[in-house]
Amino acid sequence: MTSTDNGEATFWDHLEVLRWMLIRIIVVWTALLVLGFAFIPWLFDHVVMAPTSNNFFLYRWLAALSGHFIPVPADLVRPFHVSVINLKLASQFFLQCELAFWFSLLVSFPYVVFELWRFICPALYNNEKRGVRFTFFLGTVLFYMGCTVGYSLVFPLTLRFLYTYQLSAAISNQLSLESYMDNFLMLIFMMGIIFELPILSWLLSKLGLLRRSFFSRYRRHAVVVLLVVAAFITPSSDPFTLFAVFLPIYLLWELSALLVKK
Repeated sequence: MTSTDNGEATFWDHLEVLRWMLIRIIVVWTALLVLGFAFIPWLFDHVVMAPTSNNFFLYRWLAALSGHFIPVPADLVRPFHVSVINLKLASQFFLQCELAFWFSLLVSFPYVVFELWRFICPALYNNEKRGVRFTFFLGTVLFYMGCTVGYSLVFPLTLRFLYTYQLSAAISNQLSLESYMDNFLMLIFMMGIIFELPILSWLLSKLGLLRRSFFSRYRRHAVVVLLVVAAFITPSSDPFTLFAVFLPIYLLWELSALLVKK
């Protein structure tokens, strides 16, 4: 069964289109998974483990800023190195498989969004197509921006504070591979999800559930809440780190206000 006499696609036509869309996504994802597995050792050394070294670009930038006009806390510019140890026999192999999985998902995400767009596009009116295209594009860009902020700013500052924090001088910190990777993946992907706030606000606005007046009325409350969120994400005691995490989240709040109807 293909289509009806008047040219409209039947349920089975849509199911066939959906089947081929899923096949293409699986093929691309599988190819990236295999490629990622071979690429992971280099990626692990130069990207994943980069925040453990004093040569990480954020630490070098902070050291350069501290010598000019921005007061950077001394804890953020002193020599820093993290020793990561493996406690389980098979952890490194399974970690390589896990990283290959997340790498393939991260790289294939724009293609998956494109395939979803191609699937739903024929069922939309022209004005709806513009809105959905805007949602897909901006959502993808914001997700990658959030992951970038998580990797470049939030995770390194959190790692540096927690690894150098000592309850007692008699205790030396040793970081396990599992603990490092759990925090690495959680903070990066959590920031990617947080950066979807403008898209969520825009969709609620389209449904008539949110207006721009909400952001004006509760801006002072939002500042307090976002400061608490920033303090939760990176539990550092210095204002510089807290403000560095708070600022991008607050900018998301203001971007959400711009996308919402008056």
